[in-house]
Amino acid sequence: MTKTAIINARIFDGERLLEASTVVVDGTDIVSVGGGIPSDARIVDAAGGTLLPGLIDSHVHTSVEALELALTFGVTTELEMQGISTKNKRDHVTNNDRVADVRSAGFGITPPGGHPSELMGGDHEDNDQAPWEDAGDGEGASLWDDVVMPFSTTPEEAVAFIPKLAETGSDYIKFMIDDGTVEGAPGLPLLGDDVVMAGVTEAHRHQLLTVAHTLTVDATLTAVNAGIDGLVHLFMDQPHTPAIIDQVAASGAFVVPCIVLNASMMGITAAEFAADPRVGSKLDEAWIATLHGSYNKYPQGNLGDVLASVRALHEAGVDILVGTDVSFPLPILGGMAHGASVHHELQLLVRAGLSPLEALRAATATPARRFGLDDRGRIQEGRRADLLLVDGDPTANISDTLNIRQVWRRGTALTQN
Repeated sequence: MTKTAIINARIFDGERLLEASTVVVDGTDIVSVGGGIPSDARIVDAAGGTLLPGLIDSHVHTSVEALELALTFGVTTELEMQGISTKNKRDHVTNNDRVADVRSAGFGITPPGGHPSELMGGDHEDNDQAPWEDAGDGEGASLWDDVVMPFSTTPEEAVAFIPKLAETGSDYIKFMIDDGTVEGAPGLPLLGDDVVMAGVTEAHRHQLLTVAHTLTVDATLTAVNAGIDGLVHLFMDQPHTPAIIDQVAASGAFVVPCIVLNASMMGITAAEFAADPRVGSKLDEAWIATLHGSYNKYPQGNLGDVLASVRALHEAGVDILVGTDVSFPLPILGGMAHGASVHHELQLLVRAGLSPLEALRAATATPARRFGLDDRGRIQEGRRADLLLVDGDPTANISDTLNIRQVWRRGTALTQN
């Protein structure tokens, strides 16, 4: 395979800007940063641009088509928080350099009738097929073989599901802690504190990372008190207090705020973002319509409070990760689109008070470190050549991440339409 030398680049390595301006890729890997240019290398002149690690979305619900869309926006890895892209069901993705890579929780531990059951009514209540299931050629049905639905009401049930989730390929374990308040469905069955505690302890015994769905302060406290490794939502039911910020910081948990999701829950669409030609030109009508829609389940929420909470957590030293909670192209699940909304979330993190450099870390090195993805997230010798080249300097102007010139997944350049 021909080597590729990317020259004259401003390089953000996932943590900082480098003095080096050359990266050499051989096959699937980065073989040198700042060294010489091999005589047999194909040259890519990155003058005027910035080279970044491929971006990571730390909260999605995905499909092969969605992974393909994500890659066009420079998102080279998606972390699925409910779905079937587990270790034993993604061979069709792992070596396909036309789509983003994926990791998955499988299905989250929740009580019978608990979240997300309230989202499965309406247009889907008479349809046994889940929206991510492929009914086209029968392959979708086979992907559902051995899927574990870990409905739990007792500590013993939660503990028993952990090895089953591990055996069927969950990369990490998710707990749904949600009484339905924010979703406009108050009174949903809720995992008890003892159930979460027992499940987290058992997952850690199996050396599995744990994450929690937490949209309220009370749910956040349940999770951190149980020793959760990460919160894949930010509470939106009330402003933060010094006490809750201190408790999250002291726990060591990371936070994936999903500001774009919180805005959507408040009825705020992403129509203005979709109007950016760097966004809209890559999306079909269904995804454009989705960006123009919203969940609109919690209109009493305050986006200013959410942004202030993100800033307070960041200032307290909490690791912030970029995530979107993007799912499927339906206006009722609106405000997000695969790949595109990572760039929107980056802009919102800067609006919340992170510097552009800090926001970029939240989509590259930080999620790679917190999820144990040691082969990506940085531009370093020996790492995967998951790379994004953009025009301009997103370390100064975060919007420049959308000036996409080239994307590489494992060293393979994506052909841009």
